[in-house]
Amino acid sequence: MKLSSSLAAAALLFSAGFASAHEFKAGPLKIGHPWSRATPVGAKVGGGYLSIENTGPAADRLVSVSVPFAGRSEIHEMAVKDGIMTMRPLDNGVDVPAGAKVEFKPGGYHIMFMDLKQPLKQGEMMKGTLTFEKAGTVDVEFKVDSIAAKGAEGEHKGH
Repeated sequence: MKLSSSLAAAALLFSAGFASAHEFKAGPLKIGHPWSRATPVGAKVGGGYLSIENTGPAADRLVSVSVPFAGRSEIHEMAVKDGIMTMRPLDNGVDVPAGAKVEFKPGGYHIMFMDLKQPLKQGEMMKGTLTFEKAGTVDVEFKVDSIAAKGAEGEHKGH
């Protein structure tokens, strides 16, 4: 009996990890671990990161992001060209090709939260809505990590 109860406890812990996964779905799109860094008091901008995997047969496009904790949100791309780092808004959004995964991470695609209405505090879950051209809207929550979070896969397991 003791072995059986130990196995049951292990199974419960194992399944609880899956139940707490921080993923969302919009049709064939899987949105993985939306997150942001904590911001200092008085900061007016923050960044949002996530992954979008398109398991469907047709491309889609992330066209907008809205969040109640900021005056506005924009989809941006950061890139280095000829040794110069640039950041620009992507007014037409970001394509998510069929069968592909697009990563929003520091130093690349990201979401700019502008005119923050409150600081983003570590440990909080901040609500937002992603709008896709074909899949429509999906409500998500951005997990606020430490101000020094780098976005490494290992930092976000189990969120």
